[in-house]
Amino acid sequence: MPIKKFRDISEIEEPRYEPGSQQLYEVIRHVWGLSDLICPLRFPEGVFRHRTIEDAEALRAKWEDDNFQAHRARMAARR
Repeated sequence: MPIKKFRDISEIEEPRYEPGSQQLYEVIRHVWGLSDLICPLRFPEGVFRHRTIEDAEALRAKWEDDNFQAHRARMAARR
């Protein structure tokens, strides 16, 4: 697919996929699959119980940080 350049936002065409169409779902599935290959996210398996919502949010933030650090390590290894 060639890259298109636009001088103004008014030059951009309408979306190519109808909301709810099967073609849109296929494109979304493809993009999500590509993102999983490029930057896979990993979370521990299982169910985690927390005393407060703050504890749950802190654990989620730690998992997000771990995923970000893993991504940075992969990018550094490519250089």
